[in-house]
Amino acid sequence: MSRTLTVGAAQMGPIQRDHTRTEVVERLLVLLRRGADADCDLVVFPELALTTFFPRWWSADIAEFDHFFETEMPGPQTQPLFDEAARLGVGFHLGYAELTPDGHRHNTVILVERDGRVVGHYRKVHLPGHEDHEPWRAFQHLERYYFEPGDTFKVFAGFGGVVGMAICNDRRWSETYRVLGLQGCELALIGYNTPVHYPPDPSQDALAGFHNHLVMQAGAYQNGMWVVGVAKAGDEEGCQLLGESAIIAPSGEIRATCATDGDELVVAEADLDLCANYKDTLFDFARYRRPEVYGPITGQRGVEVPDHLTDHEESDGGEAL
Repeated sequence: MSRTLTVGAAQMGPIQRDHTRTEVVERLLVLLRRGADADCDLVVFPELALTTFFPRWWSADIAEFDHFFETEMPGPQTQPLFDEAARLGVGFHLGYAELTPDGHRHNTVILVERDGRVVGHYRKVHLPGHEDHEPWRAFQHLERYYFEPGDTFKVFAGFGGVVGMAICNDRRWSETYRVLGLQGCELALIGYNTPVHYPPDPSQDALAGFHNHLVMQAGAYQNGMWVVGVAKAGDEEGCQLLGESAIIAPSGEIRATCATDGDELVVAEADLDLCANYKDTLFDFARYRRPEVYGPITGQRGVEVPDHLTDHEESDGGEAL
């Protein structure tokens, strides 16, 4: 039985602060219908796909920005997307800001099957940016102020395979892919809103696109999984967001990539059985991994290096640790 999915990476252009939820959902519906026309089984939307990236602004009262959050999913304004997905027989992945009934705020994504059934949710683990007001920045990145981190990476049975989810900064961390990979993930879906300009170190700006693809390609190859990375791109409230959404094979090869900074759909066939070419050979975790020798992550500032890594004799030629 074939386990080949037709996947659409549905990149979005900028969402400005005054764009209504109704306007944004209509754009999502257009992309979803394009996916249906291309025989997609799954359409992947970006992180925070319903609003502008509001953490670029500071407010002393977090509740002032509650209108950017969803208190239910689906809700009255997003229900049309679920209804149309079920009618078309196309599943989707959607990022949004979540406000829970007990007052917790998360950067969240939902996965919906082709029949409109919710497969699962994921809350962003690796929150980037800063917690405090930093007015020296041209724009701020206050995710650590507006959101609480999630606490787990997990996989879900869906679309005939094993699906995992991550969000934006998660894609930069090898742990993300490995934790998903250890659970058998065959298809990792990652939405992002990434500024091209990085204020703490502008020298990285010219490498933004390279680093974006580098981490996703490495994660795909080293864990034998498909990775679909989808952006919200373009000039959003004066902040240039990186596009270059991509569908990446378990080989690490890019199979499709977006070429614009606007609403754009690119499509590729993802053969989930191709994952076994890597999971059962070069990256056979059960056979080749050596977790008993890895130990803790060491050597970073503020992290104590274990004695067995420091108590060694120095020699002219040095000694490998």
